[in-house]
Amino acid sequence: MIMLTTGPALTQSNARAALKMGLVHIATGADRVDCAPLAHFDSAALAVLLAWRRAARARGMTLRLLNVPAQLANLARAYGIDTLIADRKNASF
Repeated sequence: MIMLTTGPALTQSNARAALKMGLVHIATGADRVDCAPLAHFDSAALAVLLAWRRAARARGMTLRLLNVPAQLANLARAYGIDTLIADRKNASF
């Protein structure tokens, strides 16, 4: 198991760089994302997380999101995509 960790911010201003970094980690086998460091985020964070999950799925893997901040989970619910982000094995989301 390889874990990818988000930085403290995932916003429109750094989403492209975060996406690229995550895709590199997923290509090398990362199967979990620790979102605990996330303190500042916007809807771009959801786009990045969805893109990472799609990339993992394309490789035949399931990418688990761990320690998703409650406010990010609420944002996903507001957009109606919480079921796309949620990991049923992860009670923190």
